[in-house]
Amino acid sequence: MGWMWRERRVPGETEIFVAWQECPQDRVLLVIHGGPDWDHSYLRDPLSELDCRLLLPDLRGCGRSGTAPEYHPDGVMGDLVRVLDAFDVERADVLGHSYGGMVAQRFAITHPERVRSLIVSGSSVLPVPPDAFEGWAERDEVLAGQEDPWQRGDLSLEQCVRADAFEAAGASIRRAARMPGYLKRLEQVRFRAEWVRQLQVSGLVSPRLPDAARRIAELDIPVLLLHGRQDMTFPVGLVEPTLELIPRASAVVLDDAGHMLHVDEPEGYLRAVREFLNGAAFQRGLELGSPRPV
Repeated sequence: MGWMWRERRVPGETEIFVAWQECPQDRVLLVIHGGPDWDHSYLRDPLSELDCRLLLPDLRGCGRSGTAPEYHPDGVMGDLVRVLDAFDVERADVLGHSYGGMVAQRFAITHPERVRSLIVSGSSVLPVPPDAFEGWAERDEVLAGQEDPWQRGDLSLEQCVRADAFEAAGASIRRAARMPGYLKRLEQVRFRAEWVRQLQVSGLVSPRLPDAARRIAELDIPVLLLHGRQDMTFPVGLVEPTLELIPRASAVVLDDAGHMLHVDEPEGYLRAVREFLNGAAFQRGLELGSPRPV
């Protein structure tokens, strides 16, 4: 059973809301959500089962955090430092999912003294090439069946963000049995539109830094690439070349999981994170004890 969730607001120019979970263990996992106009809540389960302190902030302008003068990734880096400082955390293990995976990488590169290890979940270190999904007929069919809420004229920006998340559910979840639970999660997300509003007005700077793989390799920290083989957002094909570039990286690929791999295969996801944090042995993209390659 997980520990009780608590809530805290970290003051500053932009107030940051943090859901956190105490634990007798000193180890801290900082979890960075995707979107970015989502909140942290869709990542709580199954991470709440981990035996470590959990910090799940809502990024600036997201969920219950305050609005910001601008939405540049450098501002987010400062927010994350303030969160760690507020909880008296010198170094944390950092997990980022989807867009949050790129934010987590940037944080590790720009603030290496604050990051003990890095988990890139349902995201990528390498840029996604334009032809990454070419020839995947199933993905083409799923995407063709989605309605584009951004083409509707009767929705606010916030309603578009929310509708887009629900429309994308079919491309995000692999296992049909997991879909009802995932839709219930989406009902709980506090969707906003601060980031997309800036995108439409002046554009957004990507959190992905140039030559990220080399720079992460130079940090010499443990890195876990945690991916769903059926991910229709970030291709699994980028996992193996990333392992070649980051000597201390390992990978776990969950076969029957899509972009929301923690929903599709929560047991495998939790086991991978727990064993990584506990220092379980991995070797060059092959989980020890398993003959299945990445």
